[in-house]
Amino acid sequence: MSLSSVFSSGKVAVITGGADGIGLACAQKLLGLGLQVCISDNNEEKLQQVSEQLPDVMTVSADVSQMTDIERLRDTVYARFGRVNVLMNNAGTGVRGNGAWTGHEGWLQTLNVNLVGVINGIHAFVPAMLEQDDDGVVINTGSKQGITLPPGNPAYNVSKAGVKAVTEMLQYEFRNTEKCRLSAHLLVPGFTYSGMIRPFLPDKPPGAWTTEQVADFMVDHVSSGDFYIICPDNDTSRSTDNRRMAWAMGDLINNRPALSRWHPEHESTFESYMHDHSSDDGEPFGDCS
Repeated sequence: MSLSSVFSSGKVAVITGGADGIGLACAQKLLGLGLQVCISDNNEEKLQQVSEQLPDVMTVSADVSQMTDIERLRDTVYARFGRVNVLMNNAGTGVRGNGAWTGHEGWLQTLNVNLVGVINGIHAFVPAMLEQDDDGVVINTGSKQGITLPPGNPAYNVSKAGVKAVTEMLQYEFRNTEKCRLSAHLLVPGFTYSGMIRPFLPDKPPGAWTTEQVADFMVDHVSSGDFYIICPDNDTSRSTDNRRMAWAMGDLINNRPALSRWHPEHESTFESYMHDHSSDDGEPFGDCS
């Protein structure tokens, strides 16, 4: 299967959480490549603004946490276009103020949107996409926080760790399904100046990527066949990301305390580890002890 073919003129893309941020940037990118694009969002005001800004884009109001909404989205898209080549499960939220045993409502809201929303999208769309005689991709938006699990927002971390696991299992099943023409991909943005952080930072920080940079990176790397699409940003290189991810896995391998990167007894060791390997390509584990 030629993955670049799914981004060609006339193909059909569905993007959840597409009225702002990375989702909107990806919609604009795919529209520019000639795709027919449908975006869904639960913010009807922003959807209306997108309709005025991009009259060629189909918009559907939907709450990804509700399976009935996602099934209605699927039926609406198939009634109009007859197929879906790109499914981007991108809708997300970041509810603040939760801890390991506090903020229960925030936990439920975050998991229902970030994780259940992805599961709903897969269950609603993938069976129909499998029946098409056409290539297709499922792109799920994860987060580096779902890999390295920094303290501060455990509900978000858990939701994005779940997205990573679900997407890995989805790709495994795709590649072990006879005559399957679908593939799955995990988009992992870096520090991105998106609608989620704009209320807290009125001006784009120099270290942040734009949403357009993420959209370009995503299309290029899906087209190249990458499963893990780990975006750098202006402050963090792929080498740095590799070392951080390797250290996180090293906690298990070396039986260190949980989240040892933020443990006072391991903080200086981690800093030395990062400094000693600041210019390498991040080979896993090595001397993570």
